Amino acid sequence: MKLRRRAALLAACALWAAAGAGLAASADALRGEQLYGRCLACHALATDRVGPRHCGLLGRRAGSVAGFDYSAAMKKSGLVWDEKTLDRFLRKPLDLVPGSSMTYDGVPLASERRDLIAYLKAVANTAACRAGR
Repeated sequence: MKLRRRAALLAACALWAAAGAGLAASADALRGEQLYGRCLACHALATDRVGPRHCGLLGRRAGSVAGFDYSAAMKKSGLVWDEKTLDRFLRKPLDLVPGSSMTYDGVPLASERRDLIAYLKAVANTAACRAGR
């Protein structure tokens, strides 16, 4: 009986550890909001600046914000911004879209990219973003 109890306890600990590891790898939109400060030099959520607005980014075709002057490379990229594409772009923008006018070198840490993407997803339906539509 002691052996079964011990095995059950070990199994429970293993499940708890696995769950904790999954939580550690999950995206943190609050941390993403802090990291978004890096983007503010060129971008804003609801307005175009040096770079295009980020409200409505996910699901949008690259180079398609009306009135924004994109590089020819971005217009011709054929990309649609989803989590996977955005992750690849944030990692190394000029590797994904050579000739883009995006001069930022990228976000090397996958966890930071996940957090930024989580933030952009979280703000997509905020009043600030809805007002800009």
